[in-house]
Amino acid sequence: MKNRFMLAPLTNTQSHDDGILSDEEFHWLTMRAKGGFGLTMTCAAHVQAVGQGFPGQLGVFSDNHLPGLTRLAAAIKAEGSSSSIQLHHAGMRSPKELIGEKPHCPSDNEEFGARAMSTAEVEEMIEAFIVGALRAEKAGFDGVELHGAHGYILCQFLSPGVNVRDDKYGGSLENRARPLFDIIDGIRARCRPDFQLGVRLSPERFDVKLDEIVSVAQRLMRKDKIDYLDMSLWNAFKEPSDPAFKGKSLMSYFTELDRGNVRLGVAGKIAKPEDAELCLQQGCDFVLLGRAAILTHDFPNRYKNDSRFEPVSNPVTAAYLNSQGLSDKFVEYMGQWPGFVEG
Repeated sequence: MKNRFMLAPLTNTQSHDDGILSDEEFHWLTMRAKGGFGLTMTCAAHVQAVGQGFPGQLGVFSDNHLPGLTRLAAAIKAEGSSSSIQLHHAGMRSPKELIGEKPHCPSDNEEFGARAMSTAEVEEMIEAFIVGALRAEKAGFDGVELHGAHGYILCQFLSPGVNVRDDKYGGSLENRARPLFDIIDGIRARCRPDFQLGVRLSPERFDVKLDEIVSVAQRLMRKDKIDYLDMSLWNAFKEPSDPAFKGKSLMSYFTELDRGNVRLGVAGKIAKPEDAELCLQQGCDFVLLGRAAILTHDFPNRYKNDSRFEPVSNPVTAAYLNSQGLSDKFVEYMGQWPGFVEG
């Protein structure tokens, strides 16, 4: 990466129903690469059709996706930005009306109407992530990030509440983390040595335990098979929600780990240049911008020219968001977030 700004993987509902890249999504992402992001990452791209999480989601589960992905990788590279596809499977959070069947989950889940996956289906899911990485490599991307956060399938396996399996993918934390580590081992064995590999984790919400996520993070770093860990904290400056861990910042539980060769990034309410600088001062190697990147497509370039520039703040008009490369579909999606879009 040419700088310490990474574009966070952002849901935007702009791709075609079959997962093929749209011109709108191409424009949105390449505009961020032109805006100076050291690494430009796609939205969550599903590795199996049954793992689709939202309408208009980018896909990486079929060779039919290769032409669009190849075009995108080349355009990001042409702007001097590293490129990554975030590999994703929504698991129990796949809407039944989208996938045409009950969503898949580590265990039966009444709340989401999801059914437990067989051991063979878990192995097929693991293989789908690995093949997704191979497809990303073939398309010319510099790497992939595994979406192990936000209550999606890898996070569901990590959750002791959601995952009540009694096979090798359930029970102990080692077993619940097995899919994640098997995917990493598969990618490292089958992709080229310099193919970049990251993992996104979230340490709170979604029925995960902070101490267990810290343990998984430390294991990822010590195994030295990933290039970076992306911690999605929702608010990079907060204390943990769990009373047992209060007294210091949530971020510090990860910056204090033995990092080795693995780089650490954080995301969550990093809205201004001074927010990004504070994260770096507190021990992070890079920051991921989400909403800030939506509002200011060239945040890194502006920071380079003026480290105290003042970004726009919400609410903003739909026309302003269009000027920042968001299609009407993306603007409509952002309208679901209170106070983001005017009107």
